[in-house]
Amino acid sequence: MSTSFPETAGMDQFKICVIVPTYNNHKTLKRVLDSVLLYTSNVIVVNDGSTDSTAQILEAYSHLVQIHHSKNTGKGMAIRNAFKKALDLNYDYAITIDSDGQHFASDIPSFIAALEKDADVLLIGSRNMTQENVPKKSSFGNKFSNFWFWFETGNKLEDTQSGFRLYPLRKIPVSYFTNKFEFEIEVIVRSAWKDIPVKNIPVQVLYDPEERVSHFRPFKDFTRISVLNTVLVTIALL
Repeated sequence: MSTSFPETAGMDQFKICVIVPTYNNHKTLKRVLDSVLLYTSNVIVVNDGSTDSTAQILEAYSHLVQIHHSKNTGKGMAIRNAFKKALDLNYDYAITIDSDGQHFASDIPSFIAALEKDADVLLIGSRNMTQENVPKKSSFGNKFSNFWFWFETGNKLEDTQSGFRLYPLRKIPVSYFTNKFEFEIEVIVRSAWKDIPVKNIPVQVLYDPEERVSHFRPFKDFTRISVLNTVLVTIALL
């Protein structure tokens, strides 16, 4: 598929790739990849041990950089491995977009426009969490995360849990404690501690209960996040 938008030049100019971590999202993966390919072919897909038809779907995208995990290691490890691959391929920035269909690739130009104003920023797509079909666990989890990000960094954000982000790969920390969902909290807190501006930009969001598959496990993952925040708060206080 050929790219067809002028933002493609911006992706190449800033050396931006798009990272798509995926785990058992066969219903939406093709649509997400096709929408991203309208803007760039600089795509890294991480199949994090999927047991559905993901591997078969990805056979049609052999022109993309692919990382296949033999077993599910967690979203954080999928992104971390993609960061390493992106740096090996000489990219300076990475946009992460979830494969569950909740994000719109048409918001990619907003990230590029913001990057043109501040080349050192870490951007998080801010979703409208009051709209229809937003799961209560997502709304609560976001408020929970926003509070702790403010407590640990002194910075207030409207959305700290969105997976639609732009990372300055050569600025953010290199090593991390976490491998799963909580990685997306750790990376922004520790980036803020390095004086990297962490900001929100508005993005669209779609929660389709018939298509979307979430692998967030409220009890286990909130426990992991709480442990991480305990560690981060201790570090911050010390």
